[in-house]
Amino acid sequence: MSDYGHDLVFGSFTTPGSDDPDRTVGLAVLAEQVGLDLVTFQDHPYQPRFLDTWTLLSFVAARTDRVHLSANVTNLPLRPPAVLARSVASLDLLSGGRVALGLGAGAFWDAIEAMGGRRLTPGQGVRALEEAVDVIRQMWDAQARGGVRVDGEFHRVVGAKRGPAPAHAVPIWLGAYKPRMLALTGRRADGWLPSLDYLQPGDLARGNKIIDDAAQEAGRSPGDVRRLLNISGTFSPAGGGRLHGPAEQWVRELVELALSDGVGTFILASDDPDDLRRFAGEVAPAVRELVAAERDSGAPSARTPGEPVVAAAPAAVVAPPARPARARVTGGAFAVVPTPDDGRRLSDRQVWDESARPTGPAPDPTRTYTAHEQANGHHLVQVHDGLRGELAQIHDLIEQVAAGEIDAGTARSHINTMTMRQNRWTLGAYCESYCRIVTTHHTIEDQALFPRLRQADPRLRPVVDRLEQEHHVIHEVLEGVDKALVAYVGAPDGLAELRAAVNLLTDALLSHLSYEERELVEPLARLGVS
Repeated sequence: MSDYGHDLVFGSFTTPGSDDPDRTVGLAVLAEQVGLDLVTFQDHPYQPRFLDTWTLLSFVAARTDRVHLSANVTNLPLRPPAVLARSVASLDLLSGGRVALGLGAGAFWDAIEAMGGRRLTPGQGVRALEEAVDVIRQMWDAQARGGVRVDGEFHRVVGAKRGPAPAHAVPIWLGAYKPRMLALTGRRADGWLPSLDYLQPGDLARGNKIIDDAAQEAGRSPGDVRRLLNISGTFSPAGGGRLHGPAEQWVRELVELALSDGVGTFILASDDPDDLRRFAGEVAPAVRELVAAERDSGAPSARTPGEPVVAAAPAAVVAPPARPARARVTGGAFAVVPTPDDGRRLSDRQVWDESARPTGPAPDPTRTYTAHEQANGHHLVQVHDGLRGELAQIHDLIEQVAAGEIDAGTARSHINTMTMRQNRWTLGAYCESYCRIVTTHHTIEDQALFPRLRQADPRLRPVVDRLEQEHHVIHEVLEGVDKALVAYVGAPDGLAELRAAVNLLTDALLSHLSYEERELVEPLARLGVS
């Protein structure tokens, strides 16, 4: 069993379909909005139903600000490595250092040959890939003296000028399954990127051993190689096999893959927006929390017996993006940081009197809290961050409507699938969403949160009553957005009213979430209410 200590990263694996380019790009934008760290696309240049992957990555880079980008994986036989190196470096510079390079030795050789590529045997493919990695790394090393020189069996570069250097140390991830490719990954790559559906039981452990042995023989640490994994499955109320079941089942299985097989990056292959929302909002936060708690506990299952956790090399990591400051959940003083209300308002309307909000009891400054206790409030903040991401998506949808990129009916359809819309801001539905995350961590029954808070500390009743009232108000504000969208379909000059409705929702939701976190994160820890 191995845990390489890598920070956990969560991403999407999207089909680059050419039949509806707007939807393809929209899924990538959604991945960023819901809080995923990485967006990837398969690369099959011979497939006319697909957009060209590197053109698509460039377009998506311009439409996003934070998420990292990669081909999953680049079809090397149809992309000369010296040219590919410059494409990657250019996009990395243009995107502010957000590109990774997934590479594959090639597959579907009939189609590759039909496009002018050279058919290779498996052994030739491995040797050609190793030569390509050498070419690419030399091209990126702009400070080295002299030109790039690789006199290989398959790739020959004789004095090409170096550069440009990428904006950051671009990691190279290899899609590998067989021993020779796995050994190459250990010697030369920054990451191993297989797909779970193509693996048999035990393949991850066997692959890790080959990579680890090859890395050590090359004078590297096994932790220099990030372990990534493409996954797929179905969210459903009842379990039905691997990654086919409720979110808490997904969490359990991914935690096991992280702690026992060293997987540090999980990439969900799905073109369903709801899958991306649930993966980002329910699965990813819980997996991060459980893995962190297991690592902090020093449990033997969290690492190779007798071995320390090996830190990942920075060059090999696509780290999770910067988020609002959240103190790490450890034992001691209360460290969960509520998201502050910055006081900015977009609307001249007010749906409630913020000055009339009651406050709960002041925390005891001498009390200490375990990591287990603080996790409750931490989860609440994470659920809220998902709702904030959906709010950003609504603004983006309205701007797409204004620009004529989508129609109001499409925007309305998207909004109606969001968590905030489906929850209807009733207590039971709100707590259902919340408890889907915390149930896994604390194995509790799915019970309503607010009634338990009222019972546990009667001093909180005014706060809980107020929060309940605000939930219903927000439901009415959401209804206003829906009505404005319906009106806009029949009266396209109603864009100002539509924007006003969204601005009012923004003010109400952000204010409410901040108030709720301010009043509840500490009581959730103190009272042990989940």
